Amino acid sequence: MNREQWDERYRTDELIWKAEPNRFLVAELDGIAPGRALDVACGEGRNALWLAAKGWRVTGVDFSSAALAKGRRIASEQGLEVEYVEADVVEWPPPLGQFDAVVLMYLHLPAPERRQVLSHAKAALAPGGLLLVVGHDLSNLTQGTGGPQDATVLYRPEDLVTDLSGLRIEKAERVTRTVETEAGPRTAIDALVRAVRPL
Repeated sequence: MNREQWDERYRTDELIWKAEPNRFLVAELDGIAPGRALDVACGEGRNALWLAAKGWRVTGVDFSSAALAKGRRIASEQGLEVEYVEADVVEWPPPLGQFDAVVLMYLHLPAPERRQVLSHAKAALAPGGLLLVVGHDLSNLTQGTGGPQDATVLYRPEDLVTDLSGLRIEKAERVTRTVETEAGPRTAIDALVRAVRPL
């Protein structure tokens, strides 16, 4: 989907995604001493807001002005501070070496664009900084439920590991979650990679 299509989708008072943060983000970052965080393709900001509530200084980047407006409104209502940047994450170069955590949650792009975003994400990490990438796994297309139905924008943990050369890989695995559908509970399969920039 392009910028205009996302803006149209977000142009509603209702949240497109849940208000709660992503479960894998919570599992991987809860308890880590807060620093400066970057939420890439942050959408309405649910993960950025959770990080801010935990004491992180957060920058959220997305190309949808409608999503960012909603994120700013929610942050204001909750008394939280998040710096929102309107930019295309494929093209936007973040500040180099400034972030203690960078998160990319369910950003699905063709491989060349994905590698560009991940290259920016790696460059944004401070020494010792953590990068968390979570998205629909390629196997979800045939064995899971939901998510993009286009294999060219899906990936496997091993694809991300290759893309993240130069970082220390702490975790690279397929993870599952239960999704409620009209037909009842179903299982979705995600790829999760946690990596750290060496000191």
